Amino acid sequence: MKISKNDLSKLNSITDKRPSTVIQHIIKYGFITTEELTNKYGYEHAPRAARDVRERGVNLETYKVKSSDGRNIAAYRLGTPIFVDNKVSKVAGRTALSSALKKALIEKYGSVCFVHLQPMEERLLQIDHRIPYEIGGEQEDNIDCYMLLSPSANRAKSWTCEHCQNWTKKDVGVCKNCFWAHPENYTHIAGKEERQIIITFTDNEIEDYNRLISLVGIEKAEQAIKEMIHTSIASSGRA
Repeated sequence: MKISKNDLSKLNSITDKRPSTVIQHIIKYGFITTEELTNKYGYEHAPRAARDVRERGVNLETYKVKSSDGRNIAAYRLGTPIFVDNKVSKVAGRTALSSALKKALIEKYGSVCFVHLQPMEERLLQIDHRIPYEIGGEQEDNIDCYMLLSPSANRAKSWTCEHCQNWTKKDVGVCKNCFWAHPENYTHIAGKEERQIIITFTDNEIEDYNRLISLVGIEKAEQAIKEMIHTSIASSGRA
C-alpha cells in the first residue's frame, strides 16, 4: 500500500509508545500480526494495542493469517482511507469516539463518572464501550452502548477486563451483567459473586474518614465499615 507524504507525516506524528510501535511496524512491513505484537513487542493483549491506534483516528483493518504453528490469528493493516473522521461510525472495528457522543452522554446522564458516581469536569471524563470491543465486536451506534468514566475508573476497568476469564471466552452475556459494564444493575464483578459500593468522603465528612483511619488503620477500614453496616442492619431488623 502506497502512503502519501501527508498521511505518512500524520502517522509519524503519533509518538505514544504502543500505537507508534504498531504503526511503524506496519509502515515497514505492510501489516502486523497478534503473534508479532506478543512475541516481538511483549504486548500480551494485542487487540488493546490495535485499539490504541484506532483511537488516534487511524483506519486499521483486521483480517486473518496463519501463525507460525498454523493457527488462524488476527493481523492488522492500514485501511482506505488511512485516517477517518472522529465521529461515531463503524470503522473496521473500534470506533473513533467523538465530542458529540460525549456531549450526548452528559446531556442524558450528567457530567459524572458512571462507576464512582462523582461529578467531574467534562474535560476529564473519558468515553468507553460498556462491553469491550474485543469481546462485543461491532455494537449499535447509540449512546447506551457507551459510558463516561474518570481516568482512574477507565484504567481500573481496562485492567480488570483484560484479566477476567471472559477476556478469552468472549461471552457477551457475561459482560452485560458485569459491574464494569452496567454498574447501575449487575449480578457479578468480573465473574465473581461480589457487590461493590464506592464511598467518597467530602467536605465535613472528611473528618469522619480521618477518625476512622486513626481508629482502625487504612488496612482495616473496609472491614470496619462492613461490620458497622451489618450491626446497623441487624439492629434495624430487631426494632
